[in-house]
Amino acid sequence: MNKEKISFPKDESAHNNIVEWWYFNGNMEDENGNEYSYMNCLFKTNPQKINLPFVKKIPFKDYYFSHHLISDIKNKKFESFIHPLILISKDSFSKENLFINYTPLPVINYINFCIEKIDKFKYRMKTNSFDLILTSRKKPLLADKDGFLNSGTDYENYYYSLTDLKTEGTISLNGSKIKVKGKSWMDHQWADTPYERKVKWNWFSIQLKNGTQIMCYELTLKNRKIYLANLIDKNSQCKYTEKVQITPLDKVWTSEKTGAGYPLFWNIQIPSWNINLNIKPVVENQEMIFSIINYWEGPIDITGKINNSDIKGKGFMELVGYPMKKSWIKQHEENFTNLLKEKMKHLLGKI
Repeated sequence: MNKEKISFPKDESAHNNIVEWWYFNGNMEDENGNEYSYMNCLFKTNPQKINLPFVKKIPFKDYYFSHHLISDIKNKKFESFIHPLILISKDSFSKENLFINYTPLPVINYINFCIEKIDKFKYRMKTNSFDLILTSRKKPLLADKDGFLNSGTDYENYYYSLTDLKTEGTISLNGSKIKVKGKSWMDHQWADTPYERKVKWNWFSIQLKNGTQIMCYELTLKNRKIYLANLIDKNSQCKYTEKVQITPLDKVWTSEKTGAGYPLFWNIQIPSWNINLNIKPVVENQEMIFSIINYWEGPIDITGKINNSDIKGKGFMELVGYPMKKSWIKQHEENFTNLLKEKMKHLLGKI
């Protein structure tokens, strides 16, 4: 990739690269103090160049798919939505500001999804599960100073985050619309990597109560471990380091569906910043399954110390590259059968 300076609002929109995604997560409360979390990610890929065997024959220039989830913290439940084929409206990406209007296929009882910039670093995001207004209270955090990550391999990518998004709107849960407010996080990345199934990462978005946010990860690529931590404080001052210690603790949660084992409790230390944080999941059963790809995605509680002072916070964790122990073919058949049953149930209910 030719390194270029990230420019706003131009680079909030789509790029002509092999893979790109717009990712959001958030933690929210309703009027009664009940807690909820969500994640939403729209992916754009070149089907002929991405290393995903089930999309190689798709006759499109760009292939879109999306994943989102919503978690009910009080009841320790979550719903996942895997949309393997997304239809993008003709006018998407046609405006000066970010504008994506889309819907999953097949189209049954059409609901439009959208990711739309409605003001300076202010967005509307809508799916069948939530309709939210997100307003950034800080400048973008450019990963590793300038937003361009070069791992020393062929894995290079552009990456920026909006780490402190004031969030207001509604979620749809159990047939009811619930007013919520809280805080969200946004990542936008694009790269010319074909994606290797052997890649593995443990990624954390951390929002502390003192107004500090931290993005950190451990990436395992071709038997090499790569670490990065980016911090933005309450005054939008940024710091960067590769000297991060990300250590799994003893407890492993094993998925009944795939047999994959995920370490859900972690310790993160950044010695040069005098940071020591402990991570624990809010809901353990948060596995996302996309055909041959499975990963864990969900909200986390954070406790620890900064400069020997106690600190608390919330965030999100993503664990990718933990192998299935059960047949993915059987899992795929079960998912397809369950989806077909739901579609038939819906259609019969209309007769």
